[in-house]
Amino acid sequence: MGLAKLNQLYREVILDHAQHPRNRGELTNASGVVELRNPTCGDVINVAAQLKDGKIAALKFTGSGCTISQASASLMTTVLVNQPVQRARELIMAFSHLISGETISDQDDDDLGDAALVGSVAEFPARIKCAALAWHALDELLDQKGDDHHD
Repeated sequence: MGLAKLNQLYREVILDHAQHPRNRGELTNASGVVELRNPTCGDVINVAAQLKDGKIAALKFTGSGCTISQASASLMTTVLVNQPVQRARELIMAFSHLISGETISDQDDDDLGDAALVGSVAEFPARIKCAALAWHALDELLDQKGDDHHD
């Protein structure tokens, strides 16, 4: 795919997820909720997950912030819901590598789906924290829950 088409696809996906976020709202019966803030730009993200039988059974977010942080949170929820916790953690790490400009495996790229398009944010270091905020919040939530995935 040419660079111009890739940039257009990036803009379309980011704008669509920012304007029509998926899985935005409160999650009743959440196993945990984590709020993170990006003091640099004022983004605030609350990520709530319901963990059941070693999987992320439900995943939602609330908060406010820039287009990139909101779109990235929406994309994260679509990618990681119904994933086994271990695979979700691997994809969080892959996403982190991707937005830092590192190469990830073809399998991780495929599994990240449209969220992999956010990887081009690596060209704009000031925006990396915006893209990573929700992903870091979920990673922190999973850290807090440890091996207790059977709520």
